[in-house]
Amino acid sequence: MAITHSEVCRLPLQELFVFSNLFSPICFNARNEDRVTWSTSFYYSHGKKLTHPLIINAVFYEGCDASILISSKPGSKMLAEKDAEDNRDLRGEGFETIRKAKALVESRCPGVVSCADILAIAARDYVHLAGGPYYQVKKGRWDGRRSMASSVASNIPRANSTVDQLLKLFSSKGLTLEDLVVLSGAHTMGFAHCDNFVSRLYDYHGTKQPDPAIDPRLLKELRMSCPHSGGNTDIVAPFDVTTPFLFDHAYYGNLASKLGLLASDQALFLDPRTKPLVQTLAKDKHNFFQAFAEAMEKMGSIGVKRGRKHGEKRKDCSMHIS
Repeated sequence: MAITHSEVCRLPLQELFVFSNLFSPICFNARNEDRVTWSTSFYYSHGKKLTHPLIINAVFYEGCDASILISSKPGSKMLAEKDAEDNRDLRGEGFETIRKAKALVESRCPGVVSCADILAIAARDYVHLAGGPYYQVKKGRWDGRRSMASSVASNIPRANSTVDQLLKLFSSKGLTLEDLVVLSGAHTMGFAHCDNFVSRLYDYHGTKQPDPAIDPRLLKELRMSCPHSGGNTDIVAPFDVTTPFLFDHAYYGNLASKLGLLASDQALFLDPRTKPLVQTLAKDKHNFFQAFAEAMEKMGSIGVKRGRKHGEKRKDCSMHIS
């Protein structure tokens, strides 16, 4: 996932199309996009809350190249990115959505549309189905050839990251402070396991006391689900305690009310550099939606692979081409 600023690709849409050969009359792109949308809609309508965290985690490792979809080889000591400890909160339904969409596209248009493009489109559709903005997705990415769990931990946002650490990480990908705050709004949906925030509940920074920046009511509720030790490791809590299944701007209002789940979330309201934007987005859903669409387009262009020299077009998203 370590990507220098010079490696961040922001290709114009026309150039991406040239590299992808999506102007092929046999494989008209709009139809392929419709197939991905159908698959995402099917799983969403069946109660599967799934895909958008995949693309955010995926991009912060090797760029937008679907490396997170690769499965580890049975018996291998080298685990794939997907099986990294920090990715265990990603739900299997998200991977199944991509698998189904890829199968649909391959049945009509084999070897043309990458898993990376399908992942980006599915994430957009999921956001939209949940009430969020609809935005155009650039196509033409190739799939990455590398996926290593060992490189994940140092290259994705952590549950207890400080704003300084988050800014350093985002900057390394060519993203700004504004991108950090806006993309963090993806936590308007999704869930986290107790071990991501349990230290806030009982022993914040070694004080033997809870984090003072957490609402007492939320603290009591979370403690009921997440004991200090010996609890159920499968228990999760929603990032957004007010509207956990809607894509809206409630996340930012929650931070102002000390209702952020992760320390890294609540830090955005506590830090004077990020607090003004948190307050602005909390007041205006339209503003957040527009900013989120722009930030997702920007993030989706990070580390784009082009051509066989740098990438591949997988038939099965979970397996590299031999």
